[in-house]
Amino acid sequence: MTAEQVIQVSAATFAQYREGLLVLLLDAVQHGASVGFMDDLDAPQANRYFDEVHTQLALGNLLLWVLMEDQRVLASVQLVLCQKANGLNRAEVQKLLVLNEARRRGLGQVLIHALEQGARKQKRGLLHLDTEAGSPAENFYSALGYTRVGELPNYCQSPNGAYAPTAIYFKTLSEPQ
Repeated sequence: MTAEQVIQVSAATFAQYREGLLVLLLDAVQHGASVGFMDDLDAPQANRYFDEVHTQLALGNLLLWVLMEDQRVLASVQLVLCQKANGLNRAEVQKLLVLNEARRRGLGQVLIHALEQGARKQKRGLLHLDTEAGSPAENFYSALGYTRVGELPNYCQSPNGAYAPTAIYFKTLSEPQ
């Protein structure tokens, strides 16, 4: 087995990771991840989503990391950079995905550390995210120093269609300059 490698994907290199990202997203939704898609997600829908990811990478609105092992995408995470003039210090953590077979190996933690380092380079000192309330992700983010600020009832549907509350978290990396 080779060592895992975290790579920041650019618009120029996106094509070489796209198929692995597609497999990863389909696997995550199939296993119940509440990441904005319903359980009828198919490859054409996922490809349309990744067309938009590529566009946002090219525009500089989004940063994307993948965790590779043996030339296979095992996990990924995205950071959406706020583009508002009054919000250039903040960014949103989105779609932390780990292949079901690769879970419980600390890959998510490795990716979050890479994301936080990337956020600092972009001078984004305030990170925020939402995750399904009551999910294991809450313990994960709390353990990494994210603070829960509240919960919104019936915020989104899980892939099976049931509405669930979402918990809002933040982490301060640095004070605005």
